[in-house]
Amino acid sequence: MLHWIQMFVRRLLQTCWIAVRALQRNTLRSCLTALGIIIGVASVVAMVAVGNGAQARITHEISAMGQNLLMVFAGSKRSGGANSGLGSASTITLDDASAIGRELKDVAAISPEDSTTAQAIASGRNWSTSIVGESSDYLKIRDWKLVSGSMFTERDVQTNSKVVVIGSKTANELFGPFDPVGQKVRIRNIPFVIIGCLESKGGGMGGQNQDDRIIIPYTTSMKRITGNRFVRSVNVEIISPDRMQIAQQQITSLLRQRHHLTTDQDDDFDIFNQKQVADTVDSVSLVITLLLGAVAGISLLVGGIGIMNIMLVSVTERTREIGIRIAVGATPADIRLQFLIEAVTLSLLGGGIGVLGGIGASKLLGAVADFQAVVSAGSILLAFGVSSMIGIFFGLYPAHKAASLNPIEALRYE
Repeated sequence: MLHWIQMFVRRLLQTCWIAVRALQRNTLRSCLTALGIIIGVASVVAMVAVGNGAQARITHEISAMGQNLLMVFAGSKRSGGANSGLGSASTITLDDASAIGRELKDVAAISPEDSTTAQAIASGRNWSTSIVGESSDYLKIRDWKLVSGSMFTERDVQTNSKVVVIGSKTANELFGPFDPVGQKVRIRNIPFVIIGCLESKGGGMGGQNQDDRIIIPYTTSMKRITGNRFVRSVNVEIISPDRMQIAQQQITSLLRQRHHLTTDQDDDFDIFNQKQVADTVDSVSLVITLLLGAVAGISLLVGGIGIMNIMLVSVTERTREIGIRIAVGATPADIRLQFLIEAVTLSLLGGGIGVLGGIGASKLLGAVADFQAVVSAGSILLAFGVSSMIGIFFGLYPAHKAASLNPIEALRYE
């Protein structure tokens, strides 16, 4: 048994060596043949990496908003046919926000939101920024940390305290590299004490800079800054992701009841469900990634056809060589294996170079588009696997044709 195994291994290695030498005799043609596979594999790896990178970026922006987040917006206000957008209508009150937190058991934290844009003045500088009124739970809801200082308390909210937590962008514009905690900033000519500075979160949904803001107690904002009696929106954190859909339905029922809406009336509010948006983005991104990969995969198919074409030409050119090999003892299986190894070698060589090229191309595209392309091990294995299968599939017919040659006719071939 061992003797037969040794003979098989020796015969296999000999066949591999003959196949490699055959490829070396036509180096340029072999390289050009592998080029189709190189381009195809590189395209698949690069396109999938770009799709994964885009998905990761969007997912990061959504998750930066917080965990298990529902945002209840006031309806839109229409004037002269113009729609002012969500949050512009006067439909959600502080009592509505309190009722959501009090009556829904799935609510972990809540923060009514009042916002405007105003000029902030400090240390001889001024900067136009977003002034956002929130509750003391806002940073917990948004999963946002402080680099210095602390968040204002519920007592600060109840007493309309003139304290603020400042974003990193606004802090840099007003105070430069210095820690702003303990300093004063004037908003609408009202002095506020900075008690905390937020860590940077960068861009958010819609391209807005989340770091360019000043957060104050919502009661202070409504009574001292905007004068609003209604809130623009309510941030609601739900206890777990699997309860978000149920909580959304409960909030809808509660607000419709409180606003005395009949069954034939539309909601005068809108609810943004973070999980639904994230799931939708994942689904769309997956489809786009698969589409990009499929389009790039056409190059692999073209490369496989190129391999078959060259292998058929090689069989014709080496007909006499095949006849000589059969005459000296090579079996049809040896001939078939030789040409199959040549096809698979071309395919795997092209796949290896293509993977390296695809990684380089994805990094370049990511740098140009200003986002991080994500090269996954799955896409690399897929590209390698497909290129191997292409080598086998498109090499079978030429290998079978070579093994089926009549040795007498092959020896006569000129």
